[in-house]
Amino acid sequence: MSLCDRFKREITYLRVSVTDKCNLRCTYCMPPEGVPLCAHEEVLSFEEIVAIVKVAVKWGITKVRLTGGEPLVRRNIIQLVAMVGAIPGILDYSMTTNGILLAEYATELKNAGLQRVNISMDSIEPERYAEITRGGDLQKVLEGIAAAKEAGLLPIKINTVQGREAAEPLDAEKVKQFCEEQGLEHRVINKMNLDKGIFSIVEGGTGGDCLKCNRMRVNAQGVLYPCLFSDVGYQVRSLGIQQALDLAVKNKPASGTVNNNGKFYQMGG
Repeated sequence: MSLCDRFKREITYLRVSVTDKCNLRCTYCMPPEGVPLCAHEEVLSFEEIVAIVKVAVKWGITKVRLTGGEPLVRRNIIQLVAMVGAIPGILDYSMTTNGILLAEYATELKNAGLQRVNISMDSIEPERYAEITRGGDLQKVLEGIAAAKEAGLLPIKINTVQGREAAEPLDAEKVKQFCEEQGLEHRVINKMNLDKGIFSIVEGGTGGDCLKCNRMRVNAQGVLYPCLFSDVGYQVRSLGIQQALDLAVKNKPASGTVNNNGKFYQMGG
């Protein structure tokens, strides 16, 4: 079985936000005071997440990525990783993380079935990193990268968000050089704006290429979005998994426009 939208794009990739919580306050993602968090009962349970992924895989999803917020702050995250990893048919199973807690969890993640990680790192300079993340410790990220290598969570992809500030292209170039030295893959994500519909193709990746888009995403509250840059979303709990999936595929837009309903910290970018 396969999921194919009205523009003949085969949908094979599902991104699942497991929490809206994060242990950083990156300047391009959150206000300094943080954001109002969802009530516990609003957030999808492990069982609900597994049920969504099972149906999606049955209909042709082969690539699953766990996102957040920061997925590693979700309580008992290793249990969830193992539950999703046990679903037959997933060929590419990964997680996007800021890396702060990765050294603690890397081996357990690998043992639970996770194949690889993408790590967000916007500067290789400790002071700049702390400035961008509002207090993040770069050393913990570097330790997380080393632990991921040791655990075999490969290939490791490093994501760098780049804006128009004078220092940001230099930050990205230094991170790229670090990745080349460490045998890591590097992606540059030009700073996006959901409200204004500002996005572009990821440098070194495929994100943002609407003609080839093969992805959908479900946020931590169970809303299935066919496009990051669209207000269209379908609540899995009220519609049921199959109907939400059908509607998301049928109504996936030709290209992104704007999203006034979601935020990056809720949808995993």
